[in-house]
Amino acid sequence: MATDLSALTTAAAHWDGMAKEFHKQERAYHRDVCGITLSPGWSGLSADAASGRFNVTLKQFQAAQVEAKAIASLLREAHTDFTNSRKKLESARADAIKAGMAVSEGGVVSYDTTKLSEGERTALHHDPDYQHSVGKAVVSWQAEIDRIVKDMCDTDSDVGNALTRVVIDSDVNDGTLTGFNSHAHGDIKTYEDEAKGEAAQTKPDGWKSEGKTETSGPGVGASAKGPDFGSGKLGEAEAHADLGSASAEGSLTRGPWKLDGKAEAYAGAKGSASGGVSQNGVEGDASAFAGGEGSAEGGVALGPVGVSAKSESMVGGEASANAGVSGDGVHVGGEVFAGAKGGGEFGADIGGVSAGVSGEGWAGPGAEANLGFGKNNQGVWKFKTSVGISPALGGEVGFEFSVDPGKVAETAGDLAGAVGHGVGSLGHAIGSVF
Repeated sequence: MATDLSALTTAAAHWDGMAKEFHKQERAYHRDVCGITLSPGWSGLSADAASGRFNVTLKQFQAAQVEAKAIASLLREAHTDFTNSRKKLESARADAIKAGMAVSEGGVVSYDTTKLSEGERTALHHDPDYQHSVGKAVVSWQAEIDRIVKDMCDTDSDVGNALTRVVIDSDVNDGTLTGFNSHAHGDIKTYEDEAKGEAAQTKPDGWKSEGKTETSGPGVGASAKGPDFGSGKLGEAEAHADLGSASAEGSLTRGPWKLDGKAEAYAGAKGSASGGVSQNGVEGDASAFAGGEGSAEGGVALGPVGVSAKSESMVGGEASANAGVSGDGVHVGGEVFAGAKGGGEFGADIGGVSAGVSGEGWAGPGAEANLGFGKNNQGVWKFKTSVGISPALGGEVGFEFSVDPGKVAETAGDLAGAVGHGVGSLGHAIGSVF
């Protein structure tokens, strides 16, 4: 709220000035360098080769102007968006104060009792209905302040994303690997849509592709909530300090065929804890991690048959513990590790019955044990177990087995239909022979 936003428009003016300087250099380079390959005193293969490289550099001077102007436009748009967001927050705070609220510098809303008379203070202290109406008003104004703050944070993230993407050389045919972006544009929303990457298209060969990418960081934050007696959750809390994260996923489908894949990477530190008691059971877990981790997975499916594989790697330290008991099963486990590890999984699914194995190699001290059996929210029964130990060098092995009753029944119906169709076809064939 105290930031001098005029710095954005000042910076934008400098970027426009930079574009003008690049234009001057473009003209000088075209006149004094590119022109020498056109003179009659230089010809042959060396002149042709030089001309090609000189043209690449000339185009870079032109692309630099496009990129500089786009950045100037993004900075001006950011100034407008931030200014509007700040005005909305200032207006909401003023409205809250008029409604009898107090809003701290940190954005926390409370009921302002400093202006109440003694009678009003007494009523607030003893009247439950009065207390309820005050509490409801505080919650409402807090939600409004939080919503606008979130919008400001989203705007900040969108601006950061645009400034990151605008300098990426998107032309693979311009003769450079990391040159200036000749296709840069000054619209934050367009870069926001690119970041979401949610686009689907059908290729000429019949394959339909879908995919998206996301990036974030650096950033820090924390949250806590509870208890929620309605859901039985006693409370939960999390905190993180992220250096950065990125993810990408996509799929190709054509008829019964489907190919899909996903990759993720993260660096930073994070921790969480939660617990609860409800009619469904008792559960609790806690975890902490510091370091870097990444994963990649993919699969191929043809109708009811599919295979999948996954690989993971981690460098750093982690610890976790979890336990739970419910009507659908039990689970208990825990782990602690420091060092580096990498491994993978392989599994297959045939008509709703699936099995998989996993393995990891560890370099560093650690231990882990997990056991789980039960039914998830989709009605799939699963059994999973794993154990690992590493004094210095070691690893972990695991096994998983699951049955999806609904998918098994569906597959059985499809097979019965196929058999019936086959018998009918055979009968027609025999009749044709006679």
